[in-house]
Amino acid sequence: MSAAAMTVDSLVLPLKGRLIGVDLGTKTIGLALSDVERRIATPLTTLKRIKFGRDAEALAAKAAEFEAVGLVIGLPLALDGKDSPRAQATRAFVREYLRLYAIPLAFWDERMSTAAVERDLIANDVSRAKRAEVIDKMAAAYILQGALDRLTRR
Repeated sequence: MSAAAMTVDSLVLPLKGRLIGVDLGTKTIGLALSDVERRIATPLTTLKRIKFGRDAEALAAKAAEFEAVGLVIGLPLALDGKDSPRAQATRAFVREYLRLYAIPLAFWDERMSTAAVERDLIANDVSRAKRAEVIDKMAAAYILQGALDRLTRR
């Protein structure tokens, strides 16, 4: 399956197993982890971006560490639903990643995920410094939870 066509609806997975949600930024990669039953997404960690090879290796190491059976990658589409430059960069990352690592992977529309998470953090009176520390992994959890909810309805 090409990187352009992968969706959660087309994701083929074993009945149980953890998924990792990925918020792929330009400076960091936010990660979230599902439970084995795929009901709840929990923020996991934030990786600093270095260069593709090291970033891909770090992502693969986290997937192996938590025995993830698949990845859900946030796709930052433009508000009109078309590919943005960031979406194109995300697709390129995924294409190269899949050349190195064999794991089921799907995109999830992440429009407004970081903004939604930031609004929630502000509403809960989280300081600016603490928000900066947790926003990427919380955005990954937001992305992953949306995909988990969709998989449950499928």
